[in-house]
Amino acid sequence: MKEGSIKPAPEWRRWTERLPIARDRPVLGLLTMLGIVAIAWGLRTVADPLLPPGFPYVTFFPAVIVSSFLFGVRLGSVTAILCGVLAWYFFIAPHHSFALTGATAFALGFYLFVVATDLALVHWMQSANRQLARERELSQSLAVTRELLFRELQHRVSNNLQVAAGLLSMQKKRLADLDAKAALDEAANRLALVGRISRQLYDPSGAAQPLLPFLGTLCRDVIAASGRDDLTLLLQADDRLLLQPDAAVPTALVVAEAVANAIEHGFAGERSGRIVVTVNSGPSDGLTVTVDDDGHGLPPSFDQADATSLGLQIATSLARGQGGGFALEGGNGTRAVLTLPPHLLGVAAFGGPTH
Repeated sequence: MKEGSIKPAPEWRRWTERLPIARDRPVLGLLTMLGIVAIAWGLRTVADPLLPPGFPYVTFFPAVIVSSFLFGVRLGSVTAILCGVLAWYFFIAPHHSFALTGATAFALGFYLFVVATDLALVHWMQSANRQLARERELSQSLAVTRELLFRELQHRVSNNLQVAAGLLSMQKKRLADLDAKAALDEAANRLALVGRISRQLYDPSGAAQPLLPFLGTLCRDVIAASGRDDLTLLLQADDRLLLQPDAAVPTALVVAEAVANAIEHGFAGERSGRIVVTVNSGPSDGLTVTVDDDGHGLPPSFDQADATSLGLQIATSLARGQGGGFALEGGNGTRAVLTLPPHLLGVAAFGGPTH
């Protein structure tokens, strides 16, 4: 999970989670509730000439619901009592009295049933909402903790790989054999590269990751590590292209090997030039990464099947391990081609403009 990927609740949800409001300011809640009751009574008085008989509570029911929704069941109950008394005195015959007839008792009983139901529903809704808010906060806290632990684990793994690479470099200084020193140097560089990859690309959610930014950083790191400042790097790919995490390290190692090979052999002798990394994808073709250079090119007698280069053998093995392939092609310079099957790509990998 990337930093900032834990999204806060929408504004309307955060507002509803604060209900009932004014719990720490009871006087404000009481005054506002009385204002709602007064408005309901005023509206019912104005509408009285326009309404047929039998609607004494038409504006009071909403007042009870709004008060209980905003200020809780206690003030909602007070609102229900006040509204019931006002409706009884002003709008239930005989008017302007508290006479209790059979019809009046039935009307009041109906009113009590409705407002009791409303209050119970509002109380249940607010209790459930508070419980959901607590569970959401707990889930967010657990997600943050998981992300921190994951990042700490990745940091430690990366540091351990860097330490191992450093130990190999130190051991190299004790050797006199040039081939052995070169082998240890290559091993140290690959360990350091895996450490950088694990720090950059993996995500605790296990989601597919954007490939273009990662490959750009990777290729620039390889060029910088070579000490060459006379090489130009170009990347051409859909910036929405995604790669599954399990394929990240093998893909990165193969691409890094291709770029390093172009620097070592294609631009040997301080020859300047350009390296172009192109990524193409399709729902049936899968992923194709090509690394082109305008360097010296392959020797005429080059045969990949008979090549003894450890780097080429590693790249070929890693590509086959992912169900793909790796090949070197000659021409005007050298082209390295990595192919991977479609299932290693993310769902948003296909389509879109090319950069």
